[in-house]
Amino acid sequence: MTDDALKASILLEALPYIREFYGQTIVIKYGGHAMKDEALRRSFALNIQLLRYIGVNPVIVHGGGPQIGNMLKQLGIQSEFRQGLRVTDDATMDVVEMVLVGKVNKEIVNLINTQGGRAVGLSGKDGRLIWAQKLEMAVERADAPPEIIDLGKVGEVVAVDTSVITSLQAANFVPVIAPVGVDEDGNTYNINADSVASAVAVAVGAKKLILLTDVAGVLDKQGELISSMTLHQAAHALEQGVVTGGMIPKIKCCLEAVDGGVSKAHILDGRIENVILLEMFTQGGIGSEIVSK
Repeated sequence: MTDDALKASILLEALPYIREFYGQTIVIKYGGHAMKDEALRRSFALNIQLLRYIGVNPVIVHGGGPQIGNMLKQLGIQSEFRQGLRVTDDATMDVVEMVLVGKVNKEIVNLINTQGGRAVGLSGKDGRLIWAQKLEMAVERADAPPEIIDLGKVGEVVAVDTSVITSLQAANFVPVIAPVGVDEDGNTYNINADSVASAVAVAVGAKKLILLTDVAGVLDKQGELISSMTLHQAAHALEQGVVTGGMIPKIKCCLEAVDGGVSKAHILDGRIENVILLEMFTQGGIGSEIVSK
């Protein structure tokens, strides 16, 4: 097969998937190495642009933990973590909001726009997009009552008002959301970006939730990739300790999304160029998926 014939066959392979996703919303959590490597950053922006051209509506939620850590270090503010979550006092919250909303968010918007896209940056405060409440964390102890941990201005999503998202989509813009929420009293909270992406996916009725990570996907105890799991299988993997470490909250977010009506949730290796297109428009797909049944 010639190179041109191969390219044509690849396009034809993508056709049924283009039909399937036309007019659908896809929520993508953008983070990890894909945000740092220049070639990966460019390919991500071009992937988003291509999705828009073929009638798919991407919504991006981004992280920014390393950037926050670097800024706190420069300012001489110590970072403390409990159960993998950053303890966020008022001074730290100011830095979190400054970095996520004022720097990282605008860098992503600029990245997409300079590659020919049309992106608009948002935080959870804009249009009361993300309603939040303080996250209450209790850690079980074997021979004592649970330890209650005060994480400060760390929150969880209570509700998502999709009005501003749908308005931007109707005008052919790509919403780029920083994971900062606000409660009914106007208090600002730092929220895990995976959790925000999951909640947004459910609220907008997304066809897919895609989490970009720095690993191949979900691995079994032998280190082999688990390409597909049902809700039941994924929950069982959590119970049996197959899923460990930082993958646990990602799986939980995927479970919540699929349980909330999202057709599929994916954990993909963001270190692979064009990984979003490979997942969406090839027969074999890539990474790990969680489906309802």
